[in-house]
Amino acid sequence: MAGVAVVRKRGFVLGVAFALATSTLSAAAQESEQALFAGKTVRLVVGFGPGGGYDSYARMLAPYLSKNLGATVIVENRPGAGGLVALNGVYMSPADGLTMMIVNGTGAAFSQLTDQQGARYDLGKVGYIATLSAPPSLWTVGAHFQVRTFSEAIKAGKKWRWAASGPVDSLSDGAAFTCEGFKLDCQIVLGYKGSNDAALAVSRGEMDALYVTDTSANHYIQANGLIPLATVGRHRSRFFPDLPTVFEAMRLNAEQEWLFNFRHAVQSLGRILVVPPGMTDGRLAFLEAATANAVKDPNFLAEGDKRQLYTDYVNAAGTRENAMSIVSNVTPEQRKLVHDILARAR
Repeated sequence: MAGVAVVRKRGFVLGVAFALATSTLSAAAQESEQALFAGKTVRLVVGFGPGGGYDSYARMLAPYLSKNLGATVIVENRPGAGGLVALNGVYMSPADGLTMMIVNGTGAAFSQLTDQQGARYDLGKVGYIATLSAPPSLWTVGAHFQVRTFSEAIKAGKKWRWAASGPVDSLSDGAAFTCEGFKLDCQIVLGYKGSNDAALAVSRGEMDALYVTDTSANHYIQANGLIPLATVGRHRSRFFPDLPTVFEAMRLNAEQEWLFNFRHAVQSLGRILVVPPGMTDGRLAFLEAATANAVKDPNFLAEGDKRQLYTDYVNAAGTRENAMSIVSNVTPEQRKLVHDILARAR
């Protein structure tokens, strides 16, 4: 992944290198931006309902952003269509710095890549502040399904019912890639408010499987009895280091290699913090610096360790580069293949 990264793992700083945007601003310009935010309310938008991973991270981050912006930061949940409703709304908001959103970068990129009808934004035009985290995702299953390992899942010969919220919300598109890669008989059911709601459906036996980030899966496995089968990516989960990746669990053919390598690249976009297009360079730089300071705050990192919500920081330039590499560097043939796979989730 391009950019400057901070990786947290079990109370241990593996690497810290922040490029602070304030270095490009004069002292007077910094004071001017700070004064603009004083006493204001900033909405930190989440495209999913309360209780899921995005909501939890946003609520953990909000007070630290408040401190560094000199404003009151409130979390605003706008669920719908796997985050597309919220992103469309933020995209059309004034570029005044008072509206920010933690976006599912994977879902946003897939929606634009496949010309989803509900996607009315352009990732080439939004303002990028940072990548906050980029956790891998797990293939999990409900205890009722009587599958306990990856090998058993591949051989099960069952119909899989996957819980999801929108057509490209990471839950649904991750399920679609998994089903395509392993030629599973699948039904992807949309309409759940977020990963928390979907996990409850799987735990009740209403649905069978859930594709979800390891940060969320760590909670759902403990609280809802879900069973992890494999990490769908190149790197093992920090929460489940003994769980194999799909690349380790079986020998993949060339088609499977491409599918899961591409999925890994898009998954690496992670949770990105964006603002509406058209913001001035100075304000973008101020917001980037405030965010960098917030996520390197020792108290924030300690709270993340305690809550197991880790930060994998990438600065604004690196975040934009990663997003553009996905939406701009896909051949027409590959785009069609991805479109056909994601059609499973409609």
